[in-house]
Amino acid sequence: AVETAADKIPAEISAEEIAKREDFRKVTTFTIDPKDAKDFDDALSIRKLKDGLWEVGVHIADVTHYVKEGSIIDKEAEKRATSVYLVDRTIPMLPERLCNFICSLRPNEEKLAFSVIFDITEKGEVRDSRIVHTVINSDRRFTYEEAQQIIETKEGDFKEEVLTLDTIAKALREKRFSAGAINFDRYEVKFEIDEKGKPISVYFKESKDANKLVEEFMLLANKTVAEKIGCVPKNKKAKVLPYRIHDLPDPEKLENLSQFIARFGYKVRTSGTKTDISKSINHLLDDIHGKKEENLIETVSIRAMQKARYSTHNIGHYGLAFEYYTHFTSPIRRFPDMMVHRLVTKYMDGGRSVSEAKYEDLCDHSSNMEQIAAIAERASIKYKQVEFMSERLGQIYDGVISGVTEWGLYVELNENKCEGLVPVRDLDDDYYEFDEKNYCLRGRRKNKIFSLGDAITVRVARANL
Repeated sequence: AVETAADKIPAEISAEEIAKREDFRKVTTFTIDPKDAKDFDDALSIRKLKDGLWEVGVHIADVTHYVKEGSIIDKEAEKRATSVYLVDRTIPMLPERLCNFICSLRPNEEKLAFSVIFDITEKGEVRDSRIVHTVINSDRRFTYEEAQQIIETKEGDFKEEVLTLDTIAKALREKRFSAGAINFDRYEVKFEIDEKGKPISVYFKESKDANKLVEEFMLLANKTVAEKIGCVPKNKKAKVLPYRIHDLPDPEKLENLSQFIARFGYKVRTSGTKTDISKSINHLLDDIHGKKEENLIETVSIRAMQKARYSTHNIGHYGLAFEYYTHFTSPIRRFPDMMVHRLVTKYMDGGRSVSEAKYEDLCDHSSNMEQIAAIAERASIKYKQVEFMSERLGQIYDGVISGVTEWGLYVELNENKCEGLVPVRDLDDDYYEFDEKNYCLRGRRKNKIFSLGDAITVRVARANL
């Protein structure tokens, strides 16, 4: 029924709709996305105003223009709350006609957008910003790889625009870190899969300048929208908005982290101001960069962090070091962004605030669904890793001990980041006891120790899907 409703939505944009909007069709605009993406949520436009000052537009698919509140499509989107990206398929929040066709900001097609427009210097200073409904026409779709190549070689389509955006993004990033944002720069494990969904090879996706360029402008847009609604004079009450919030690290977990990393000779602050703690975490992340224990310590550090979530009660975003932050830039794949689009539109038209209780419930539901999706995504990667290793039985690999429990050692292989278990019963040269405080197994007679982060060589015995 939802699909049928989506099929009835016209793709044509009427002249009267265009007349209501700011027209960006003649401004240089492009999208930068992963090579396999179909749902283009966001586009960037840029034009020179005067020396050193640029107008940068962050254009977001205007999903709520098409999906009306309370409609059958909206109710389904609310229920799902997020798209789920598994290794071999996507389970979209919205019907495909909307996410890959009507709303997707495809090149050389007129599209409706909800945009945040900045007047910004090359040093990343925002002189002015506004939120407006627009009509755009993307000139070019770049993959991250293509944009990266322009940044590295300084040659290619729209090179001046791409390089200017890169310069501004680097300045914005610099500002964020000096304010105490935390730099978790993790690589993701990806698979090349054949048409039957079988994994043929594993590769790592690293976040390069092109990814960071897009990320900085999305962060800036999200932050600006949250500030415009949330940041009001002391005597006024801000209108209700779903914020993306992130609390300080849990002191107890931070203490555990500190004890754990001490074994590798690292330190981290467990008290002091917010900024002191985050700067100290960044310092740690810099120190471990390129070391064999990097992945391990980064994982344990992330576990010490709180999880970011949605709430109408703003406490700021600790990890990004923003006082106000929301999600506005991915309405095709996240329901909170749709809620934010609707509320911002309503408030811009002078509408009254909405029920806090109702929106807090929606925030909780969205946070829960996001967790479920994240767990499913991780499980899907684990599953494909097992499938990948099932063709490599008997092979020998170098790895690192990534977990220690009373029932055995978890080992992550260096070459492909697949993780497996060496059961304690297979360590048959001694009786091993689990030392919880020091994350290690210790042999009773010979005192041989297996501890977290140790390099180890293993043979693949079994792979059980």
